[in-house]
This record gives sequence, structure tokens and C-alpha cells, in this order.
Amino acid sequence: MNKFDYMEKYDYEQLVYFHDKATGLKGITCIHDTTLGPALGGTRLWNYANEEEAAEDVLRLGRGMTYKAACAGLNLGGGKTVLIGDAKEIKGDKLRVEGYFRALGRYVQSLNGRYITAEDVNTSTSDMIYVAEETDYVTGLPGKSGNPSPVTAWGAFAGLKATLKEAFGTDSVTDRTFAVQGAGQTGYFLIKYLLGYDFLTDTYAKEKAKKIYFTEINEEHIERMKREHPEVEFVAPEDIYGLDVDVYCPCALGATVNENTIPQFKCKAIAGTANNVLRDEAAGEAITEKGIIYAPDYVINAAGLINVYHEIHGYNCEKALADSEKIYDRLLEIYKLAKNNNIPTGKAADLFAEKRIEMMKNVKSSHIKR
Repeated sequence: MNKFDYMEKYDYEQLVYFHDKATGLKGITCIHDTTLGPALGGTRLWNYANEEEAAEDVLRLGRGMTYKAACAGLNLGGGKTVLIGDAKEIKGDKLRVEGYFRALGRYVQSLNGRYITAEDVNTSTSDMIYVAEETDYVTGLPGKSGNPSPVTAWGAFAGLKATLKEAFGTDSVTDRTFAVQGAGQTGYFLIKYLLGYDFLTDTYAKEKAKKIYFTEINEEHIERMKREHPEVEFVAPEDIYGLDVDVYCPCALGATVNENTIPQFKCKAIAGTANNVLRDEAAGEAITEKGIIYAPDYVINAAGLINVYHEIHGYNCEKALADSEKIYDRLLEIYKLAKNNNIPTGKAADLFAEKRIEMMKNVKSSHIKR
């Protein structure tokens, strides 16, 4: 790919390659847009086929983080880091791990606060501890905001209720039926919230879903759900799409809304925590034509980002949850924008993000000393 042409087309700021010979660290950091604030995005460790594949991935992911932060109402830009290598090989060498991630921290520090990192695929909070030895620009550390899954699911639950209101005129989960794909982390907590669980009080409320189906490929997660909530019915992975339910909730794999699954859907809405739910733009148009309301993934699952944002400014769980609940109102705005412009909700979310970024560019057009 011609990287400068691609960066010009989608308005990127920086693409930074780095290498540490002693530890074998090889990676790329993308900073897409810092209009709203410093770029924040996790560090992903993946065994890419080649450098081009890694560059394409980091560019795509970094731009996605810009839109997620903008729609979440955060003073953050979008960025991402990808590390090139075999995670099992790198993390299997305990002596190497410390140097590897401390070297990463030094490269993050060299960006002087324009980019903040966190854990992502094949990296962990324990890895970020090493990163934090060399930079202040890392978040999602243990002992602070903790496991983001309950908060991510809390925000998604708020977004799901907004989606119910748009589809049925009321946001109550009572008398509604749900098919949840994935019950490992965020899906597990989303199911608990659908059953009336309150994260803050650790109690169950009266309001709960009429019926929940779930699917999962991890046997431990299947057994946990059957043990804790036997009223939630397990179905085979291939059967989850065609169930006669009100809402399909993708909470694991990406691209599950595609040319094969769309003809099977009987639901009125799609709202879950998974990333990249739509296979492509055509899938978004197809479900719109079918009358299915889709909650754009990077809007409804943004509470994980909201959670670590609060860590940067001094973590308070109640404030993080309250900000996560604002996903409800943002989704209603996006649904209105989609109707007013006669466009799919995914495109409306992009438009919402772009309008906020453009507004802030204008706000910051004059210099004010602070």
C-alpha cells in the first residue's frame, strides 16, 4: 500500500515504526487524530504475515479508536500500536518479557504524551506494569480500574435499552427475548444485567428479560452459565442467528452479520459488545433494508474506553459507570440522525463522530493561553 496516499485520504497524523534489537521488539504506532485530545489505543501483539499486513491493521484500528472516542464524548483522539511477533514465543521467555515491554514503554514515552497505550489482544495488565516502568502514558493498570468487562457490558446494556426504545417504543427488557453470542467476558456480564443484576449494589432487581438464549465455544464458560443461571438456554453456535428473538447480541466474534446470517435473522435489533460486527458496508445496508435496527459497535461497546479514560484523571467507579450510561442518549441521537438522513446507523455514527471532531477544530481555531 502507498501509506502516504492512505494517510492523506483518511487524515492520519503519524505512523511510527520502532525496533529494539536486544529484545526483538518490532512494532508500529499509529496516531490518527488528536483534535479532541491525546490518542489512546491498546497495544496488540500478533504474528502478522508481513509488515504490510501489520501496517494496514494498525491504520484501520487507530482510525476506529478516533471514532469510538468521539462518539463516547471523550477528550481523546484515536491511536493504536501493533507488535509483530509470535505471542507464545515472546511471552514464553519470562526473562525476555520484562525487557520487551519496558522497551515498548520507552518508545511510547518518546511520543511525549501524544499517544497513551493499554492492553489489547495478546497483551495483559501485567505486561502494562513493565510498560509503566518507562512511561506515564499507559492506562488499564491493575489496582486501578480493574477488569473492564463489567463496565463495558454496563454501557452496552444502556445502549441495548436505547435500542429497545427505538425498536419497540419502550426500553424495558421485561417481555423481551435475547440471543447472546459469546458468554466469556462481556457477554457473561450482559446476560447478568439482562437478568436484573445491578453491578453497583451486587443485587438483582425485579426487572429481567423474558427469555435469554446463549451460545459459546468454551466449555468452562458454558458450564459456568448453566451452573449460575440455568434459566438461560444454551444453543449450538450455528443456531444462534435464526432464533425467533427480539434482539441478537453479538459479544464475541466479529463479522457475524454477513451474507450468510442476515437471511436467518428474525430479530428486530442487533446490539452487543463485539467489535467489527458488520462484515462490510453492504451488511449494514442489508439489515437496514430488512428493518433491523443496528447499534453501531464502536458506540455501544465504548464503556471500556470510558473506563480507562477515567483512570487517567483519577479513577472513580461510580463516575465511570455514570458516563458509560450516557451511551443510551448518544445512540438515540445517532438513530435520529440515521432517520433524518435516510442512512444506515453505522454511517450515522461516523457522521456523528466527524461532526464532533469538526466542531472542536473550530472551537480551538484561536489561541487562548491557559
